[in-house]
Amino acid sequence: MTEYGRGPGSEPWHPEDPAYGPQGWEGQQAYYQQTQYGNQQDPYQQQPQQGYGDQQYQGGQEHYAPHDPHQQGVPQQQGYPQQTYAGQPYDTGTWDTGQQAAMPYGAHAPADPYGAQGPDLYGTPEAYPPPQPPGRRRAEPEQEPARAEPEEPEEENHPFFSDGDDDRDDGDGDRDDGDGDEPGGSRRGGGQGRRGGKPKKKKKSRNGLACLVVALVMAGGASGVAYFGYQFWQGRFGEAPDFAGDGTNETVQVEIPKGAGGYEIAALLVENGVVKSQGAFVSAQEKNPAGKNIQDGVYTLKKGMSAASAVEAMLDPANRNALTIPEGKRSAYIYAQIDKKLELKPGTTKSVATAKAKTLGLPAWATGHPDLKDPLEGFLFPASYPVAKGAKPEDVLKKMVARANAEYGKLDIETKAASLGLKSPWELLTVASLVQVEGKYKHDFDKVSRVVYNRLKPNNIETVGRLEFDSTINYIKEESTLDVGTVADLRKIDDPYNTYDIKGLTPGPISNPGVDAIKSALNPTPGPWYYFVSINEDKTVFSVTNEEHNRNVEQYEKEREKSGQ
Repeated sequence: MTEYGRGPGSEPWHPEDPAYGPQGWEGQQAYYQQTQYGNQQDPYQQQPQQGYGDQQYQGGQEHYAPHDPHQQGVPQQQGYPQQTYAGQPYDTGTWDTGQQAAMPYGAHAPADPYGAQGPDLYGTPEAYPPPQPPGRRRAEPEQEPARAEPEEPEEENHPFFSDGDDDRDDGDGDRDDGDGDEPGGSRRGGGQGRRGGKPKKKKKSRNGLACLVVALVMAGGASGVAYFGYQFWQGRFGEAPDFAGDGTNETVQVEIPKGAGGYEIAALLVENGVVKSQGAFVSAQEKNPAGKNIQDGVYTLKKGMSAASAVEAMLDPANRNALTIPEGKRSAYIYAQIDKKLELKPGTTKSVATAKAKTLGLPAWATGHPDLKDPLEGFLFPASYPVAKGAKPEDVLKKMVARANAEYGKLDIETKAASLGLKSPWELLTVASLVQVEGKYKHDFDKVSRVVYNRLKPNNIETVGRLEFDSTINYIKEESTLDVGTVADLRKIDDPYNTYDIKGLTPGPISNPGVDAIKSALNPTPGPWYYFVSINEDKTVFSVTNEEHNRNVEQYEKEREKSGQ
């Protein structure tokens, strides 16, 4: 028996005996060799084992032959390289006594399934480094006894605020502790928490900045909600700023366009200093039962009025500077109304219309017609127009022509005229002007329109292509009467507008028709009628022959006598 070993006999155990655990440097060295290369006989040892590469083990390591189909359950082993200590080789298989240290089967590295194509890294000295002698060890500082620290509650961390250092599932059911380079942090060794040690504290996630950003966003959103909520409350329940009283002595004219609503009207009034706020005016308009009846036009109002006073003033027609043109009126009547509204000398507007007709916006198909009595007849569209004090006649006329163009465009009279056998939209507008003044009542317009088209036929045996309308005689004479004279006398009037003398349509419209008359001219009711007479407001009779028409005229005369006309 040597000094650090014992023989096969029953010797008392030595403190450094590897079988009883590492005790000191010598014991650690012996324990290392035993645990590293085995401490019992390999049951499969049959021949000297060849080392890996050019080196061989001197400790009687075995090398298993290639796989034998008759030898089942015995994996092929690879040899271990010769190791050195302090620059000198030392026997990994025996100790000083020269006894052979057998390597246990469990310590052998598994065979290379691909025919030993690569080294087994778990069988190299780097995987299991030998212990260092005492002279080469570093003195480790004495560790203070671990003090029990109170366990900190694990910080709840939502994935939204995580910086990516949280545990991740590696796919096989284990959880990675985050730092793969720390001991015990891999799946092979397990974390400290698994071995009963102090659990590793998770890295502090960078959620402070995220929380701050979210808080600021929420605070900004809350401020916005509060602001708009206040505005909503102020608009619904708060008192809007308003003036008091009926206003000052200073007046101003405000033009309200057609179709303007409450807030648009209020904005114009605020801009001109009439009321203090839009909210006050709209509130006053809603409280007034007639507040929705404010019409377009030019209003003369005082500055600094309360909203309620402004609503009342705009409902008074006396404060509304608007010119209203009825349907079917001639241009001469409209010129006179403009002169009156603008406080101009009579005839001023008519002179402007004649001189500047080509610059007022007429379409091309409405110009260049011969024998016209008025170039704007048919284009002074019946409607209500705002007329401010001091306005020019041409400005008012331009508004009327522009409105006519817009309405005629909506009805598409340019393309529909040809389908009715007319040469141009100008002739269609002329038919509409005749329907407007002859029909008198809108419920008769469609049939009256049919009478016009039937009389325009040159082969009709009743009027032989002549219209024979009294309204054309009144237009010539600038009158409005039912007693125009006998037919014989009417035929003697030499005028291109005399439909008792000429055949076909007049040179141009004889009135300014409205939308209803134009629609009837576009869609006449089918029928064979050539004559009609309005006995009263509710009764108009239509006839095909002249005899039938004469009987209807007699009835008409009787009705007039009863009514005292």
